[in-house]
Amino acid sequence: MNKIYVKALGIWFLMCIIAIINGTIRNGVYSPIVGEFVGHIISCFIGICIFFLVIALYYNNIKGKYENRDSLYIGLLWVIITIAFEFIFGHYIVGHSWERLFADYNIFQGRMWILVLITPLISSILWGKYFQKKIEKNI
Repeated sequence: MNKIYVKALGIWFLMCIIAIINGTIRNGVYSPIVGEFVGHIISCFIGICIFFLVIALYYNNIKGKYENRDSLYIGLLWVIITIAFEFIFGHYIVGHSWERLFADYNIFQGRMWILVLITPLISSILWGKYFQKKIEKNI
């Protein structure tokens, strides 16, 4: 397995920890003040911003050449394992119902989770192309 994919898995674990901390802060600090719905939106915005920065740092620290398709595959990997983790952990460990888990995907009800979920994919593609061009200029 290519080293950038191994490092990408490590970055996913970091983003997972960040997401758990973000959710804990949401539930314990600002959701009790602003309500669950607004707390959800604030938390999603914070998650998107942090993931965008973490992914930029990941690509900025890749040493060596990679293909644009690697950025796409890494972004897809992050999305797929996040969905799997969310449903397995959320249902079997935390005990959330399937209905509750699927409800977070309903953007028409103001749920922003889908935007958080696609951020790693979009960020991976964008930052991957950006930093690949920087690498090519330095070669």
